[in-house]
Amino acid sequence: MKTFARYFLRGLVIVTPVALTLWICWWAVSSIDRLLDFGVPGAGIVVTIVAVTLVGALASNLITRGVVNAVDRLLARLPFARLLYTSTKDLLNAFVGEHRRFNRPVRARLDAHGHVWTFGFVTAEGADRLAMPGFVAVYLPQSYNFAGNLLILPEKCVEPVEGDAAEVMAFIVSGGVSGSAEAGRKAS
Repeated sequence: MKTFARYFLRGLVIVTPVALTLWICWWAVSSIDRLLDFGVPGAGIVVTIVAVTLVGALASNLITRGVVNAVDRLLARLPFARLLYTSTKDLLNAFVGEHRRFNRPVRARLDAHGHVWTFGFVTAEGADRLAMPGFVAVYLPQSYNFAGNLLILPEKCVEPVEGDAAEVMAFIVSGGVSGSAEAGRKAS
């Protein structure tokens, strides 16, 4: 019975991430296909990718950049739309935009003795936007979650982490499981 349980758990560890990934991909493609019904499975996702790429190309064009800026200003002034639009825009820009914010991974000391540390990303310098010289804003993503916390810490409590920001984010979001040996070596 122990052997059966061990094999079952090992199989569960292998099958669950694969099944979940395939299910989420299937759900995303079928949801877009339901919205854009072309009668061919997967055509909706292809059309969506092409359309988003086309919008990106047009937004880079000098002629259409004015239209994009006008839409941006309009959405930034509408009461409810402003909150949703600017939050989404800022979040996407922080990860993949021209002004990335999650590209400076750090470890932050949370106690005076250096026994408690956390990983995060510096998102603002104290003198620049916080009016708190000597402090930095450190965003702490939460493990297995899409949320996080923002701490304002003295600069002396924050140390840069060498390495890829995406690896550090994966390490944090996975609760320290993903690439933990690699992140631990880079942090030391």
